[in-house]
Amino acid sequence: MGRRTQSVTISHVAADAGVSLQTVSRVINNEPNVRPEMKARVQASIEKLNYVPSIAAQRMSGSRSYLILVINDRERTIAEWRARRGADWVDQMLLGGMLTCAEYGYRMIFELVDTHHDHVERELSGTIAALQPDGIILTPPHSENPLITNLLEERQIPFARIGSLTPGSGFAIHMGDTASAIMATRHLIDLGHTRIGFIAGAPDYNLSHWRVDGWRHAMTAAGLSDAGLYAQGDFSYERGRVAASALLDQPAPPTAIIASNDQMALAALDIAQERGLNVPSDLSLISFDNTPVVRFTNPQLTAVDQPIAAAFSKAVELLIHQSTSTSGEPYLVEGSLVVRASTAPP
Repeated sequence: MGRRTQSVTISHVAADAGVSLQTVSRVINNEPNVRPEMKARVQASIEKLNYVPSIAAQRMSGSRSYLILVINDRERTIAEWRARRGADWVDQMLLGGMLTCAEYGYRMIFELVDTHHDHVERELSGTIAALQPDGIILTPPHSENPLITNLLEERQIPFARIGSLTPGSGFAIHMGDTASAIMATRHLIDLGHTRIGFIAGAPDYNLSHWRVDGWRHAMTAAGLSDAGLYAQGDFSYERGRVAASALLDQPAPPTAIIASNDQMALAALDIAQERGLNVPSDLSLISFDNTPVVRFTNPQLTAVDQPIAAAFSKAVELLIHQSTSTSGEPYLVEGSLVVRASTAPP
């Protein structure tokens, strides 16, 4: 019987296979210049001893840590968790990132940082010193924070910026928010709507502005006015209720509303139903994100599907395969519109 997994080290594998520690490390890391017969011998010992490679063993071949660090907004993430609102941004992030990391023998670490904190550089520096990641993925609004991006650039740490079109260092990856908003607005226009309201997301997120731009572009292209049809939100359910009420209180209220995330769309749905409006015969609704909750509403919500998992998978691949960040063209991972029962002709 083989040794217990937790007691087996790279030294045991090397001794069993009759090779050096460096040879075992090169096999573990799938590095070139290892003879096939030598690789087969090491792999046979790994299987025989039930050895599980550790990060420490993987580091032996060089300076890599085999860790990809993801930085997410602390305040908003914790607020969502405590409220148990069911948003699956983090779930999809972990799905796409972790699966792709596993394919290449990497691990993904998830950390929360407050991008608005005065000491964000010191906090991030401590995290980097402790983990020594090979690459970092920044999510909004970190993606647009120069304190963070300049720090990573100065330290020559490869990083990816999710939801960013801003020129600069790092791999910029976006999900076509403007095009998605155009697509959602055109869907409503094609149904015959002419008064289409829009609830915007938090203004400190660039993607909020891109979505507003897409809505306005589609309205203008169709010869429609957007006067009185814009309401400012902040991605929260509470602010969504205020914004939806403001739109429906207009002298000529909209016959359709697009909300910049699912929480605000749920708020708009609740406000409509409280006012005795039927969705979709009295009011059509479209949401952004397409989290699981939109399939459990009555009616189910038409939604722009954000390819979050695919975007993080792309980010991981770029960081693993590129030794340095680039300031080239942003990478696009396109979203799609999932039509359900919440949209219909006015």
